[in-house]
Amino acid sequence: MLVSSDPETLDPRYSTDAVGLRATRLVHAGLTRLDPDTLEPRPYAARSWRWRDELTLEVTLRDDVRFHSGKPLEAGDVVATLHAFASPKVASRHARMVETVADARAEGAHVVVVHLSRPHGTLLTDLELPILRADQAESPPAPDGSLDGLGPYAVDRFARGDLLLAPASGGVLPRPAHAVELRTVHDENARALRLQSGAADVVVNLVSPTLLPALEAAPGLAVVSRPGANLTYAVVNEERAGLDEADVRQGLSLAIDRALICRTLFDGHAQPASGLIAPANWAHHNAPPLEHDPERAARLLGTASVHPLRLTVLTSTERLRGDVARFVAQELRDLGVEAEVIPLELGTMIARLNAGDFDLAILQLPEMSEPNVLRYFMQSSFVPPAGGNRGRVRDADLDALLDAGDATMDPTARRGIYAQVEDLDRLRMHWIPLWYEDQVAVVSARAHGFLPSAENRWLGLASLP
Repeated sequence: MLVSSDPETLDPRYSTDAVGLRATRLVHAGLTRLDPDTLEPRPYAARSWRWRDELTLEVTLRDDVRFHSGKPLEAGDVVATLHAFASPKVASRHARMVETVADARAEGAHVVVVHLSRPHGTLLTDLELPILRADQAESPPAPDGSLDGLGPYAVDRFARGDLLLAPASGGVLPRPAHAVELRTVHDENARALRLQSGAADVVVNLVSPTLLPALEAAPGLAVVSRPGANLTYAVVNEERAGLDEADVRQGLSLAIDRALICRTLFDGHAQPASGLIAPANWAHHNAPPLEHDPERAARLLGTASVHPLRLTVLTSTERLRGDVARFVAQELRDLGVEAEVIPLELGTMIARLNAGDFDLAILQLPEMSEPNVLRYFMQSSFVPPAGGNRGRVRDADLDALLDAGDATMDPTARRGIYAQVEDLDRLRMHWIPLWYEDQVAVVSARAHGFLPSAENRWLGLASLP
């Protein structure tokens, strides 16, 4: 399998980059696993669970699961893991996932009782966090992947540019038929050539749509895809004059021909957005795609308090993303907006976004597995440096809905709350939803049958014949 960068670390307490996060989920496993199609939490290392009340969850563990070392999974491992992720001593990058866990205790060898400090509707999704052995949960960082795991693979070799995962027995899934080697290849053309020559078996979301037809025509290769649980969107700096006006933001949205971009630049492997949450997510609100209406856009943009409207449009240095940003900028220029595209490396872009040094940026939430993530990125209490609200959104109505989505336990009620969130954003356009991109994999004959999950996890590798 070819990837674009090395994992920063294989320690699941600290891994946040895309390759590292997905690799650690092949080595480790949590109590829950997200359904690959709907992203609803399902039992994984847990056999079952029940709510004793809205603050108390009882989890029964499977009794047939062992760590790679052979040690049986026990309730004490889960308790130690939850405490470790919350511990200032460990300083996990995922501590926020357990911030509402007031306490966890073992009741016998296979029952864990989790007490919350407040109602928290995403707990079952959060329990996807990898379980560590009790004696390793608060150990020093292990970037080499040496921590004992419950997943279908164990780390055999980890070197620069190369990670070899060996099949493991006794974990949460049956022993895989094949080892998996992750090779880092930075250049897109080099990845395509490796696929064509038979030197690689799987590439996911790392080949431009323009190259896909040639690869699909190559002997032994196939292109497979599925709708993705992601959102590409434009974030607007609402502290800038003109952009603090909802009508102007609506005008920007109406100026963008999403359908044309999806059909051409993405070669049909993306769908125009209707709101913030993709159809692949259980909380999606069924609504028509957002409109493209240049005449109405021109009228609304003409109401801006600043004339002419001058915008910097931040984007990544990736070729496809640059093409998209230039297309969007031209559509805005056609309506009298002065738009300048600025491609930036990821670190520089994040720094400018956090500092508020931008007007418009085209971004992606690549793994929108839980709609509660919108709270971190859109609620007023999470304006940087407190969080990820880089658009400086301050909307009391939106705040209240996002808080309700976080605290409500019933999934049906939560779906209704997020429908209101999407309706409100369609009205006020704090974020401008653009499209949902497919998860697209190029696979060899040996890897036929592999398909990433809706949020682009790779557990399908473990079930290949």
